[in-house]
Amino acid sequence: MPLASPFGIRVPVSGPANPPSSLRGVLERIIFLNEENSYTIAELRPDSLDEPPPKRTKSKNAPIRAKAPDSSLVTVVGLLPGVQCGETLSLDGEWVHHPQHGAQFKIVAWRSELPAGVYGIRKYLGSGLVPGIGKTYANKIVDRFGADTLRVISEESARLREVEGIGPTRATAIKKSWEDQRALREILIFLQTYGVTPSQCVKLVGKYGPQAKQILLAEPYRVAREIDGIGFKTADKIAINLGFANDAPPRLDAGLLFALAELAEEGHTAYGESDLRAYAAELLQTDPSLLAKRIDALVETRELVRHGDAGQPATAVQLPLYHRAEEKIATAFTRVLRCTSCLPPIKVDAAIVWAQEKSQIQFAEQQAAALRAALTSKISILTGGPGTGKTATLRALVGILKAKKVRVHLAAPTGRAAKRIAETTGGFAQTIHRLLKYDAAKSGFAHDSASPLPTDFLVVDEASMLDARLAAALLQAVPSSAHILLVGDVDQLPSVGAGNVLKDLIASGLAPVTRLAVIFRQQHQSQIVVTAHAVNNGDSALPPTIADLATHPLHHDLLFLPVGSAEECVARVVELCTRIIPQKLRHFDPVAEVQVLAPMHKGVAGVGNLNRELQAALNPRGAALRSPAGELRAGDKLIQLRNNYDKGIFNGDIAVVTAVDPEAGTLEADFDGTKQTLDRGDLGDVALAYACSIHKSQGSEYPVVIVPLLKAHFMMLQRNLLYTAITRGKKRVFIVGEPAAWGMAVRNNESRDRRTHLREKLAALAEK
Repeated sequence: MPLASPFGIRVPVSGPANPPSSLRGVLERIIFLNEENSYTIAELRPDSLDEPPPKRTKSKNAPIRAKAPDSSLVTVVGLLPGVQCGETLSLDGEWVHHPQHGAQFKIVAWRSELPAGVYGIRKYLGSGLVPGIGKTYANKIVDRFGADTLRVISEESARLREVEGIGPTRATAIKKSWEDQRALREILIFLQTYGVTPSQCVKLVGKYGPQAKQILLAEPYRVAREIDGIGFKTADKIAINLGFANDAPPRLDAGLLFALAELAEEGHTAYGESDLRAYAAELLQTDPSLLAKRIDALVETRELVRHGDAGQPATAVQLPLYHRAEEKIATAFTRVLRCTSCLPPIKVDAAIVWAQEKSQIQFAEQQAAALRAALTSKISILTGGPGTGKTATLRALVGILKAKKVRVHLAAPTGRAAKRIAETTGGFAQTIHRLLKYDAAKSGFAHDSASPLPTDFLVVDEASMLDARLAAALLQAVPSSAHILLVGDVDQLPSVGAGNVLKDLIASGLAPVTRLAVIFRQQHQSQIVVTAHAVNNGDSALPPTIADLATHPLHHDLLFLPVGSAEECVARVVELCTRIIPQKLRHFDPVAEVQVLAPMHKGVAGVGNLNRELQAALNPRGAALRSPAGELRAGDKLIQLRNNYDKGIFNGDIAVVTAVDPEAGTLEADFDGTKQTLDRGDLGDVALAYACSIHKSQGSEYPVVIVPLLKAHFMMLQRNLLYTAITRGKKRVFIVGEPAAWGMAVRNNESRDRRTHLREKLAALAEK
């Protein structure tokens, strides 16, 4: 008697347009699978058809697909999360006719059954579904147990040892894999209506094993805390449907933690307790008074950290993650400040004169002050806008340190910024992640407080990009005797991650700060530099404006191109990339050297639509690989969205696709000279990068920058955003937009305050 199926759950997909049909058979081959939404194209070997598929009619406009080697197979399409070759599927749906691929069965509902026949069982086990059983062992096991195979695995797994080559260890592993696979399928079917992806379900089963569904039913909010990618909103939807009360303590606790995580996305590492109650109450649609006790409870269980007395106006709360990060920053900062310098004796004034003679540059008083502070203070900070001499100052400092045989390390948050500081100083530079060397074995960086960097002097460029967690990792790894110089432009946007580290360190007053204000670089020629400083000073006068680029010579390196609508803006951006720049600025590659920077992701002139339009204009043809980012082709420009330590590519890295393999679901991309192969699991971490957000551009410079700027972007129009966009351009900047939007951005200097607790921690340690 065949084993009763543990997966016999009918899964509705959508309503059919044609009279319903049914189909049952063994899944032979998966042709295509979208891992994000489980849309599948596959071939099924039917047991029998309740009606034949519709005959295909020839069309001279539709190419005929080559006949499949096995004409008994039929094509099925639809949502099939977690299915594997060899499974027996019972499908409900309708027959449809595809103009190119012929008859297909469109799935409306489905259920998976364990195969009862020897053929299906052999195919099922040989598909690799159960780790530990490949084709060889599948044949051996089925030869031994026949149609009773699956019952033996499930109920009498010890009997697997009757098969030659299977010992107790392999038998136990097969049994465990079988149970895990059953748990995974139950979770997949249960969660697909909540928008949980198969990859997230795999994480659930990997964490909880066969108990995954029971834990999800009993403690859905626990899953939101412990499983990356399954957030509060998904868990809350599940919990409410399961009957959890709106004011149940687990819901309120999870909502408070989620609220702080949402605030961290906005840049805050700490938040006032009363403000948090109001924010979370609106989010949860509950009474703020109910949340006071829950905050107390979370502080008691150390899931929240409270600073100050409960109920007092100055009381702040933090997630432990950010509390620890700021503690590490403050501790490392004061530790380095208080330790004796390891630098050899340096006659500072003589060294500055020597550097001036070597570079044939007369340093301004502020530049000399910056060099003096760096060489005499354990930690110093250098800030200033474009063209104010930061590069010349750094070059002089590195020259002095090298002449004194000092071990100097140069680092920056992004690869482009690291490459730039290396080129301008003549030293070796790398990203902070590469400097600290990620160690997969310890799930952290190789260099930390226990294993500090072998350096005497650390220079960090683009320090305004340092968020709390990265700054904590970096400063912890600096030896106490070393010097640190943080270089950054405090008028730019703050870090993408939570925190306001550079501003907090400046405000602490613990280290000398030099602000360069005199413009040197191309003082009379560079409109980029002049405009950036005008914007920073609140001057809303439009830069040089051109209505018709086709007939007007491009005399200035920054130009404003007025448009009257979002559609005209997009058309003008595309025209710049496809016609104006290739014709008038022929030495710039419109893909590799031109970067469109938009204030927002959504909307007609947002990042998403601009990427679609630019891809269609610049790279419309060729084999395409379907991905969460859309169709990707060789020649497309990509941006990495998350750190991938295994491949050594990091958030913000830019690449050009060099090859795609649609059938294998892989592509090859060149990340600044390093080629990487990305598989389906990696494709969710990349996006098209013909256009990217201004926030994502921090720390990078591009030969040519194009900035769409419209009143529709009003939510993001701020002075520091526009200033950041302009200063990303190295050779040319084109602002394409509405004059009113320019004025709105320049006049809005009320950048959102980031709430942190770093200053208080620094002050407390400084008093000890």
